Amino acid sequence: MANIITGSRILFSISLLFFPTFSSAFYVLYLAAGITDMIDGTVARKTGKASEFGARLDSIADIIFVFVCLIKLIPVICIPIWLYVWIGIIALIKIINIVSGLIMQKRFVLLHTITNKVTGLLLFVLPLTVPFMDLKYTAIPVCVVATFAAIQEGHFIKTNRF
Repeated sequence: MANIITGSRILFSISLLFFPTFSSAFYVLYLAAGITDMIDGTVARKTGKASEFGARLDSIADIIFVFVCLIKLIPVICIPIWLYVWIGIIALIKIINIVSGLIMQKRFVLLHTITNKVTGLLLFVLPLTVPFMDLKYTAIPVCVVATFAAIQEGHFIKTNRF
């Protein structure tokens, strides 16, 4: 059941590509994808069906959702250069973490830490704020938490604390 919920997030995410950004349909699909992200892990744990496959599927669904959202949002919002640089630094840290996990642990490591979950929640809420608040203000707390989460994740991978 949990994997079906996760799979529906992939379908909702891909469906976002076919609707105008910030339209009613976009928001419905966006919220549906977000809700599935919040409940799939809980369902897996409560039913005793948590698995390595489910965790990987969840990570893949997250990546697809983020990628589709970037495709839809980047063309319609004004992103300052400093924010692109900050996002690039966070992405570089995350890539280093993935490579470190492959080298040190001999496997693909994506950690579901509390700070990564908080980052995900803040990233999820961010597009909902765009019509009401300037991105240059709302992005700062998201980037601060995301930077901390990426650094913490790297520390956990290097010290084998996961």
